[in-house]
Order: sequence, then structure tokens, then C-alpha cells
Amino acid sequence: MPTIPDSNVVLDLLHRDSLYFAWSRKWLEACATDGLVTNAVVFAESAVEFPALDDAQSAFAQFGFAFEDISAAAAHRAGLAHRSYRTNGGRRERVLPDFLIGAHAVTGGYRILTRDASRYRSYFPEVEVIAPDSHP
Repeated sequence: MPTIPDSNVVLDLLHRDSLYFAWSRKWLEACATDGLVTNAVVFAESAVEFPALDDAQSAFAQFGFAFEDISAAAAHRAGLAHRSYRTNGGRRERVLPDFLIGAHAVTGGYRILTRDASRYRSYFPEVEVIAPDSHP
């Protein structure tokens, strides 16, 4: 099953001094055998580290990510998750990036590699999540 690495994992890999660098590298390498997928949300959250678009694209290519658009079905699923979040007392009025990433994983049949699993587990329980608390 292909994996979407969350932006926190990508940023760990870009910052070798990150506390989670070794964990992120280990699990990204383990997941790479089944394929790695990214999207505009992860790219945007991680691209702030690069002064030029070409540099960001080169880094993502180096990781071996396949870039996919977020489908209308995924955007709809993200909207439903956001509505549930707001109903449950969530304060943010705009759709959170995690909802778009989680919905992309649901509709694509992907798992998620992240250090921040709580929102994915709460709103996308059908998605397999690889996180430090479950995959040391």
C-alpha cells in the first residue's frame, strides 16, 4: 500500500538535526518499497524551506514521491471531516490541511506516515497511520 508522508516527516528529513530525523528516515525508507505519494498540501507546507520552486521539486523528486492532485471526491470527504470537527467543538473555520491529506489517503487507498496522528485517527479511522506511538 502506498504511503503519504505528512509534511512533518518531510521537514524532519530536510532538517537533519531534527529530534525525529532517524525515525522519519527509517519509516520513509520502509514505506518507499510500496510507493510514496505527495500532494499540493504536503508540498506547500514543506516548500517554505526552499527559495526556488526548482529546489523544492528536486528535493521531492529525490525522495521518490509521486505527485497527485487531490480529487473532488477527496475534497468532499475533507469537507465532511471538517464539518464533523466543527460539530465536535473544533475552532478553525477553514478546512485544515490534515483533512485534505487524510481524505486523499482514504480515496486513494493509502496509509499516512506522520508524527501527529491524532486528527487522522479521529476523522479517518479507516486509514492506516504509521506514527511514533504505534511504530517505534
